[in-house]
Amino acid sequence: MDSAGTLKPLATPTVRLGRLFDAPDLQIFAKLDSLQLSGSTKERTAASLLDAFIASGRLAPGGLVIESTSGNLGIALSRQCVVRGLRFIAVVDENANRSALQIMRAYGARVDLVRDPSDGNKLAARRQRVQDLLAEHPGAVTTNQYGSPDNPAAHYSSTMPEIMDAVDGQLDYLLVATSTTGTLLGCQNYVREHRLPTQLVAVDAVGSVLFNGDAAVRRLPGLGAGVVPELSLQAQPDRVMRIAEMDMVRGCRRLAHREGILAGASTGAIVAAIEQLLPQIPAGSRLAFLVHDSGVPYLHTVYDDEWVAGNLGELQEAGLAS
Repeated sequence: MDSAGTLKPLATPTVRLGRLFDAPDLQIFAKLDSLQLSGSTKERTAASLLDAFIASGRLAPGGLVIESTSGNLGIALSRQCVVRGLRFIAVVDENANRSALQIMRAYGARVDLVRDPSDGNKLAARRQRVQDLLAEHPGAVTTNQYGSPDNPAAHYSSTMPEIMDAVDGQLDYLLVATSTTGTLLGCQNYVREHRLPTQLVAVDAVGSVLFNGDAAVRRLPGLGAGVVPELSLQAQPDRVMRIAEMDMVRGCRRLAHREGILAGASTGAIVAAIEQLLPQIPAGSRLAFLVHDSGVPYLHTVYDDEWVAGNLGELQEAGLAS
């Protein structure tokens, strides 16, 4: 890969999984976007957001980018800013994975931590902090992953075509984890415009306000939202499934133990959603889902027995003890 190639998201493989569930009449495919250079599908989002700003002339080498992030987009923007000669401030909250913050700093990003908002709404507090920083740094830009059309455009133009090519154009169900809903919306636009029969399943977290959900405490980052992102107003999935955090943990560990794929909490939520859907899926169906990110930043949470027991409940009761 030449230096220009480090700017472009990778075309990641989509693989068929045969051991995840005892479902011989189904074909289940996983798109391994955890293999992106920054470790998540947010590599596509970051590249698309920055490309648009640079093309508009609003961002040039040496410029400053500020963005609110729960982790993955911050890592991706940190890396993309390095190869574009840009500076980056990641606005995060206390739910962000410790490893994710270390990775951002390793790329040279400045990490700005928002602590204990009075109303408990961490996302709203992060977004307000972004506005404050923009006022402090004239000329800086925010990529606005929550409202920019360049977020879903990345997945319309690359994620969905890659998936459909890998499954020979035949797909009955696609499960996508939701936060900004950019990935979901990009996939939705592709499915609807190409008149595909694929049913879109949005996988959300219990405690997320997306799709008229009820707000509650969430401890695992990267899935769900505390305020309604602008992009989500355009999202119309065929089905929404809300997954409890203990079930996310169970899904992550099932994927690791049965398929040797170490993934993050949002992907674990998808695995849990598939398990719930299995009795309703007709024989012969083809399902695909994104492995949205690597499990490495979650080693201190999802894959740590003590953290899970202390924050989510007893592992033995959930059948999760190592």
